[in-house]
Amino acid sequence: MKKIAILSLFAILFYACESKEAVDILVINANVYTVNDAFAKAESFAIVDDKFVAIGTSEEMMAKYTASEVIDASGKTILPGLIDAHCHFFGLGQNLQVVNLVGTTSYDAVLERVSAFAKANPTTTFLRGRGWDQNDWEVQEFPTKEKLDALFPDVPVALERVDGHAYLVNQKALDLAGITATTEVTGGEIVKDNGKLTGVLVDRPQELIDAVMPKASRLQNITALKDAQEVCFSYGLTTVNDAGLNKDIIEMIDSLQVAGDLKMRVYAMVTNNEENLDHYLTTGKVKTDYLNVRSVKVYGDGALGSRGAVLKETYSDKEGHFGAMVTPVSDIQNLSKRIAEAGYQMNTHAIGDSANVVVLRAYKEALKDIEDPRWKVEHAQVVAQGDFDFFNTKVLPSVQPTHATSDMYWAEDRVGADRVKGAYAYKDLLKKSGIVILGTDFPVEQVSPFYTFYAAVARKDLKQYPEGGYQMENALTREETLKGMTIWAAYSNFEEQEKGSIEVGKFADFIIMDKDIMTVSENEIPNLEVHTTYVGGEQVYGE
Repeated sequence: MKKIAILSLFAILFYACESKEAVDILVINANVYTVNDAFAKAESFAIVDDKFVAIGTSEEMMAKYTASEVIDASGKTILPGLIDAHCHFFGLGQNLQVVNLVGTTSYDAVLERVSAFAKANPTTTFLRGRGWDQNDWEVQEFPTKEKLDALFPDVPVALERVDGHAYLVNQKALDLAGITATTEVTGGEIVKDNGKLTGVLVDRPQELIDAVMPKASRLQNITALKDAQEVCFSYGLTTVNDAGLNKDIIEMIDSLQVAGDLKMRVYAMVTNNEENLDHYLTTGKVKTDYLNVRSVKVYGDGALGSRGAVLKETYSDKEGHFGAMVTPVSDIQNLSKRIAEAGYQMNTHAIGDSANVVVLRAYKEALKDIEDPRWKVEHAQVVAQGDFDFFNTKVLPSVQPTHATSDMYWAEDRVGADRVKGAYAYKDLLKKSGIVILGTDFPVEQVSPFYTFYAAVARKDLKQYPEGGYQMENALTREETLKGMTIWAAYSNFEEQEKGSIEVGKFADFIIMDKDIMTVSENEIPNLEVHTTYVGGEQVYGE
């Protein structure tokens, strides 16, 4: 009798296990922000292959499923994988191979870092660095090349400003590029002092230096992509929108993804040049689970920090200076029509109020007969009050909140008290388009999406300045900010059906956090950390 009872118990247990549906991964006891339409929360979800197959409470999920791997989150917060909607992923990896000038507080500090790098790399034939910002120095003026010439008379040197819109180069580099005091280049400025070259090149003239720089090897480029991936996964990024890539790098990304060596999902904006456009606008869109190529990145103007942004009225701190269009107005108009006819998305860098309205008018004309283009204005940084109405469901703002907290110390000096009211106006843009898309623009800014979150919500720098926040009428709520980094970013990429939220049928891209980003005190947000990162149900970061 006892034997029969034991056999019956085993039979019941066996039947119970057999009646449960098998899944690959079951996550339980979590604080899940699904970011679905209802912004609902959950405790548990199941994964099969690379997708979410069920979401619910821990109790109901454990009753229904048996899993090869059970992850007990122990109450930790889980978010959809974060999307950086505007960054330079490949550029980040490249920057890890040159002199890091970020955080230098003087020109002498820049020179010290370059000298140290040169000593550590004595075989370098062309010294490169990036990250200086004269606005962080006591004397907030462009540097000049004399000290560089004295230190490096025989080795060309090119030091890129933090925003990528200006170079400081030495005489050797100028000679190599054939740049003299009489050289003229439209779409930027070769800065001079009393007719003499200072070594500073703003926007388009930088291309003359680029043309004589040694080309990176295939191995260096692969290393750059892998190094950038490692950094991004550590911050919970599972998709990156790279704002400007050439065909060879896009194809390299694809081959590495196919081989399984690159697991980062990449929304690749094609760099605006004839070779790229002739290829992609003719052959059409490229779409895999990891790569999406259906957009073109165009530069409207330069940057506000280097006074390359184009303003309707003169700069407040430089009389008679208006900035310069990197891409002529007529070219932007023609490009808009060409890109629209090819069914591609146009994503245009626009900083100044004049550049913004040029782009917005071109978009309006090109898109008048297109239903769902989702074209983006990248940065939309200074917008005249009368031009906000150009933004709508067809034209979306793609902004970077840390630009506001990096620029707030001097932005009003550049544009004056009236114009600055239309600068970094994220809430105003949200009201017009219904969504706002968030990114970092790294390596111009830091990679951390939590700095983005903090800047959007608190509108303060990492020292909690200013008290009360900067132009708080344009702060975003935490819910709006999380959407801007997940589902709204996915929507802007035409990928809202496959990522951006934790929902059945979508890729199992998610992160486990150390704390709850939606409830922690405001000042804790910048210091939040990612515990683990998953792409398609595969752990790609964490122990």
